[in-house]
Amino acid sequence: MRLKSAIWVAAYLRRCQVEGVFGAVRRRGAEEAGAVFVKVALLDGNAMLYAPAPQTAYDESRPVERVFAPTSKEPVTEQSVEERLAKEVRFDPDVWIVETEDRAGRHFLDLAKPQ
Repeated sequence: MRLKSAIWVAAYLRRCQVEGVFGAVRRRGAEEAGAVFVKVALLDGNAMLYAPAPQTAYDESRPVERVFAPTSKEPVTEQSVEERLAKEVRFDPDVWIVETEDRAGRHFLDLAKPQ
């Protein structure tokens, strides 16, 4: 059974705080199963966006964990990340948006294995 989105987000933000990374919920989604998007602002006008990985990326032995995939290989402008997030909200109003700030780009997420 997968953790509710609200609990996962709270735990994720706590992890960031412990590591000295500022993070906040920008948009609350569905408490139980809303998709979570994580924006990592690099504080230089660029950012990385991490989206839920496609179901095919999940490990069959650990299907309940949340796995993320970067939406680009390199940082992009914060404006382009914001445009993508606006599209996601229009598509699914139940999404969560979490934003962190870290010059080193640390994200503390489980990433999907490249295929």
